[in-house]
Amino acid sequence: MSVNSTDPMIGRLLDGRYQVRSRIARGGMATVYMATDLRLERRVALKVMHGHLADDSQFKARFIQEARSAARLGHPNVVNVFDQGQDSEMAYLVMEYLPGITLRDLLDEHPVLTVEQTLDIMEAVLAGLAAAHRAGIVHRDLKPENVLLADDGRIKIGDFGLARAATANTATGATLLGTIAYLSPELLTRGIADARSDIYAMGIMMYEMLAGEQPFKGEQPMQIAYQHANDSVPKPSAKNPRVPAEVDELVLWATARDPEERPRDARTLLDQLFETHTALKSALPTAPATKAQRTMVLPAALTTQRSTAETQVLDRPQPGSEDGLEVSDNTAALVTRASQRRARGWWLAGLVITLTALAAGTGWYFGAGPGSKTTIPHSISGMTVEKATTTLENLGLTVDEKTGSIDSPTIPVGQVAQTDPAIGSQVTHGGTVRLLLSTGPRLLQIPVVKGLPEDQASTTLKNVPFTLKSSIRQFDSKVAKGLVLDALGADGKSLLGQKTYGEEQPVTLVVSAGALPDVGGKSVDEATQILAGAKLTAVAGDHVFSDFPEGKVVGIDPETNDQGVSRTFRENDTVKLLISKGPDLVEVPDVVGMSIRDAKKTLEHAGFIVQVDTGPSEFYWKFIPVSDQNPNGGEMVKRGSTVIISG
Repeated sequence: MSVNSTDPMIGRLLDGRYQVRSRIARGGMATVYMATDLRLERRVALKVMHGHLADDSQFKARFIQEARSAARLGHPNVVNVFDQGQDSEMAYLVMEYLPGITLRDLLDEHPVLTVEQTLDIMEAVLAGLAAAHRAGIVHRDLKPENVLLADDGRIKIGDFGLARAATANTATGATLLGTIAYLSPELLTRGIADARSDIYAMGIMMYEMLAGEQPFKGEQPMQIAYQHANDSVPKPSAKNPRVPAEVDELVLWATARDPEERPRDARTLLDQLFETHTALKSALPTAPATKAQRTMVLPAALTTQRSTAETQVLDRPQPGSEDGLEVSDNTAALVTRASQRRARGWWLAGLVITLTALAAGTGWYFGAGPGSKTTIPHSISGMTVEKATTTLENLGLTVDEKTGSIDSPTIPVGQVAQTDPAIGSQVTHGGTVRLLLSTGPRLLQIPVVKGLPEDQASTTLKNVPFTLKSSIRQFDSKVAKGLVLDALGADGKSLLGQKTYGEEQPVTLVVSAGALPDVGGKSVDEATQILAGAKLTAVAGDHVFSDFPEGKVVGIDPETNDQGVSRTFRENDTVKLLISKGPDLVEVPDVVGMSIRDAKKTLEHAGFIVQVDTGPSEFYWKFIPVSDQNPNGGEMVKRGSTVIISG
């Protein structure tokens, strides 16, 4: 951690709560400081967006997205985000402060890590990433710089500034986001990122940890991008012979060029990595146990409890002896009762021993023996048949070879969705369990919602039931504001042409925001403010001729494609303003004295509409000269105006 006393932020108090102490790091989007939360009296990391980006709505939205993405997770392997706010024009995030280094710092000092170290780091990072994927979040910027290694041994993912919802199947457009060395082929070629793009980046990181370098190199970024898009990642064992074949296969699986051939998400890769790690542990070097790790067995204390009353046996005096005594009847009665008590005591002791043995036997029978019960674990939901079978058999249960099927809106097709008896129920030790595999969500009829008010359409779809996502507002001059234009499925495609759709699957309504605001004749600043009120970002576009004064806004560029179809505008889009150059004035040619036929051709060629005001037919026009024209030759008028000539 470095302190920069010349930084004006040092010592500043944000929102009356966060006292900036020192600068930790600086990136392209923000600077990170160590600060003290005066309210809770704890150290925090303060991420402050650069001032020159504060006016850029896209950067600010991306900055806020980081807070929302990370805050949704709450996972021990993801850097916690505590707060987000703005002080004057300064946007900031308040995050968990983790003293330590990044994975990049570690690789700079130790370029090649051991297989054990690599797998340990990967397990932690994949656990955090699995939580993000489970929450529907794609990180999109995984790299060693964003993996934090805390001094206390914790490993966490940070910097969710480029994260997006996985269901958005986000296209980056003309600008690729992320670091080129870790971008997947589909992101480079098609601009599309999903969970499998994160998996590719994880595979590149694993290769780098094992081989001591990145798989693709080049003097220019485009050279590296070309290799990612066209070449397969080599085995790390080609650079480091100590890498086992099983780990080679993990890297090649994660970095397959075709995303369909990669693990579908971090959970899938984590499960396989854990199995590989477990299988290799016997062959990998392990650190000796420390004193704190060893288990000490202390001998049990043996105590001997003595009776406080000992029984003494006195010999009976012989008859005729000098000290002979005669045993009284009372003494004889006491001896008899004592004998009876001793007999009853042995009987009771025997009964206790019998009952204890019976209880122990019963406990064994129902606890570990044939009568014991085993709970079918919830963890098998979502497993493959092979993994679920192994898990249940390890619990002492028998798995029926014949599987069944069941609809499931959440479990992928072909994986375990339920069991018979049901998951969570108790089964007798050795009992048979049948696996029920998911056939995917139950297909339900899609109701007609186009043209309905948004509230009514939402209620209709929820009752089916489908899962409603946040609506999209789209400008449409032909449909009243608030009425539904379309409904989109999980893949972003319209559902209007479909009859059925999966139960509880996500649906996004596209709702009319009414017509685009009319900004014709406004100044650029005025038009920008009006459009901002409609949640649109305005930028200056082309300058065109118009009847509006020069410098005024003509309108919004429709951005028509080659087929003449105008672009569809939605809230939060960026629109281009057409700026007026004033009227398109041209000089009227002087055609007096020309034949009417030649004069007409000359004026039309100059872009004017010609009206001939004379009696003779067109046959005689080549003989009749023009005697008058209006407007006169040499006048400046708008292109396309009408010029009247007569002979």
